[in-house]
Amino acid sequence: MSEQNTQAQAGAAGNTAEGQDAKRPVFALQRVYLKDLSVELPNAPRVFLETEQPQVDVQLNIGVQRLSETLYETTVTATVTTKVKEQVLYLVEGKQAGIFEISNVPMEQLDPLLGIVCPNMLYPYLRANIADAITRTSLPPLHLSEVNFQAMYEQRLAEHRAQQQQQQGGAAAGQNGQGQQNQGAEDSGLIVPPGAR
Repeated sequence: MSEQNTQAQAGAAGNTAEGQDAKRPVFALQRVYLKDLSVELPNAPRVFLETEQPQVDVQLNIGVQRLSETLYETTVTATVTTKVKEQVLYLVEGKQAGIFEISNVPMEQLDPLLGIVCPNMLYPYLRANIADAITRTSLPPLHLSEVNFQAMYEQRLAEHRAQQQQQQGGAAAGQNGQGQQNQGAEDSGLIVPPGAR
């Protein structure tokens, strides 16, 4: 009889543990891949004769797409334009992507996870791919500097809030003060396609 009680208690404890595991937050990188890479040298071979120091412009973008209930694709895109005297030496664009499994994470933590943590994990791969592509052009190498994705995220958040306030102000003026809407709702400013959340 005591053996049956012990087995019943063990079974109940196992069910409780399984229930707790089902509620435990999950964050896992499933796959990293180079989604797109292009290199253009529109003024070759003349660019190889240039001796002046080039001007480098780097643009970064982050994208998010929901693939299923628990899978998200995050992308980090870098566009590197290098010029000498307004003449393009090279243009390199790379898009590094990763598939992340995320579940049981509170909604207020999801945007920072997708907009800060995921890009931080992908960026070293992107840096290596961009550096390799530039090295293959036989031009001097370029290594992208470290990026503070948290600062970028906070800047996008501030810009998004300012834009929302302007839109609400315009709507309020257009509707004679009746346009007060969703003031308590906060959004991260992360550019997430419709239906991705």
